[in-house]
Amino acid sequence: MDKLLYAPPSPYSAKVRMAATWAGIPFEAVTVDTNAEPALLIDANPLGKIPTWVIDDGQALFDSRTIMQHLNRESKNALFPRNAKKRLEAERLEALADGLADCLLAHVYERRFHPPEKQHQPWLDKQWAKAERALDYLNANLPRLGKKPDGGQIALRAVLGYLELRFAGQWERRRSKLTRWARRFDERFPEIAALVPQ
Repeated sequence: MDKLLYAPPSPYSAKVRMAATWAGIPFEAVTVDTNAEPALLIDANPLGKIPTWVIDDGQALFDSRTIMQHLNRESKNALFPRNAKKRLEAERLEALADGLADCLLAHVYERRFHPPEKQHQPWLDKQWAKAERALDYLNANLPRLGKKPDGGQIALRAVLGYLELRFAGQWERRRSKLTRWARRFDERFPEIAALVPQ
């Protein structure tokens, strides 16, 4: 059985877990501590990053978007529409959600790995400004939820879960459409909503 090396708080890991579950692809979820650089992770991914998807034959895939495309192929397009225009919309939404996650993680790591006197406030401000712009854009341009989520919508729900985990009370104001969208997603797809970052 394929393995997913992941950490529960990671928005990228959550996206892949949600997508694989939705696509019906069986996998073994193995939690790893990237700071400890365990051999299991480093042997599969020299970058030591998560998520890393290890195929049954031993081949490892990394970068969540690469894994998403693999899962889409394996599931015969369960994650991304066949229609070129709709597929591009889903891929664009995934890129925006991942970019938002990049900004949020840069913010978290700056605060986590540097003592307060060494934290670079202009860097924190810049990352938060990018996140705010992305959130405002998403709030004004929400994807329509249908009978099944696409890869972009799954990525969006995963990063909103990360915001709920790490930035609760700091992003929701004036973004009621976005918070309602997350609630509707959870109501419609409870089996994967349970896999958001935690």
